[in-house]
This record gives sequence, C-alpha cells and structure tokens, in this order.
Amino acid sequence: MPSIGFKTRLALCALGLAACSLLRAQQLLDTTGQILLAGRSTPYLIRHLPVSSYPDLPASFAGQLLRRGCLIPQSYEAHRPENVVHASFQRPGSSDWAVLCSAQGSVSLLVFFASDPTTLLVLASTPETARLQPHGSGGVLGFNWAIDPATPEQVRQARLAMAHRPLPIDHDALADSVVDGHILYRFFLKDAWTILDMPEDD
Repeated sequence: MPSIGFKTRLALCALGLAACSLLRAQQLLDTTGQILLAGRSTPYLIRHLPVSSYPDLPASFAGQLLRRGCLIPQSYEAHRPENVVHASFQRPGSSDWAVLCSAQGSVSLLVFFASDPTTLLVLASTPETARLQPHGSGGVLGFNWAIDPATPEQVRQARLAMAHRPLPIDHDALADSVVDGHILYRFFLKDAWTILDMPEDD
C-alpha cells in the first residue's frame, strides 16, 4: 500500500470503518526507525504483507510461515505482492516455493520443496536493517531485497559474457537480487544449493 497523508486517511476513514481498519492494519505491518548512514541518523520504512496476501501458497507451507511469525517484506519498488515465488527449484517439473520471511527484526530466505512439504530450507538470513538503501528524493531508506524465479534460458542469457561457457542447467534457479543492483542465482543440484558463477559487474 503506498504511503498516504493524514488528510487522506481521514477522508478514507470517513467512507467507512472497513477502510479505516485496513489502514490501521497496514500501519501495524510497517516497520519504521532510524539508522546511522554516513554518520547521520536516517529514517527508514519497510513495508510488509501478511501470509494471507498470497492465497496460492499451499496450506502446509503457509502454516509453517505462520508458525514462524513470518511477514513478507516488500521492496521499495513493489507495486503488487512480491517475494513469494513458485518455480521448479528442485528438479525439472517440480512445484516448489521460495519466500522472504521477516520475523523479530530478521529476514530469511526460505525454500519449500513439494517433495518434502514438512521441511523448509534456510538459504540466507540477515537483520532487516542490513538490507536498506536510499531511493527517491524523500531521504527515507527502503528495503532492497527481492527474489524471483529464473528459467534456464534466463540464466543462460545472463552467463553469455563468460569466457568459458558453463554446462546448461535444466530447471529453474532462484534470482536473489538487490534492487537496482547485483543479481546472484541460487541453484539446487545434487542435494545442495550453490551460487552459480556469473560474470563480474563492470
């Protein structure tokens, strides 16, 4: 939900209690604060969505996220629910999920395989405030971590600049990116996750 001013909130609340309740709920999901950046106290805003915003998540996966107290952080560029992705991460044709989960000030990258719905894999974890960066002209820092599925063809295109072409992959990778910055590709092969070799940024 985009940021709105006090007068707009009053106008929406005047339209009905449902709109007012929605606004209060979104405020409770936002995390705000101040961190030191270049020696200066700088405000930040991290927006979150509840697990219920992703109705396509299988119930067993959603239940595990709820038990962990997960909220889904949204990058500062988000225009629709993001950071929950569905792809074939384990093998060709598998039906798997990857999620960014924020809980108790930390954010973790979790993966669920359909072949083992009771187990979740934690690929990375860091304080939420470690994934902030400036954006826009307002001076408020925003969350910069985003995940997406990457098809074998997308990975092949990304690796064309390599001097020694690696062997092609046959199922999806997980694109782990900094907004407006570097993307790395996580790939599951032979019962382990690896980070694919990529050309260095210029």
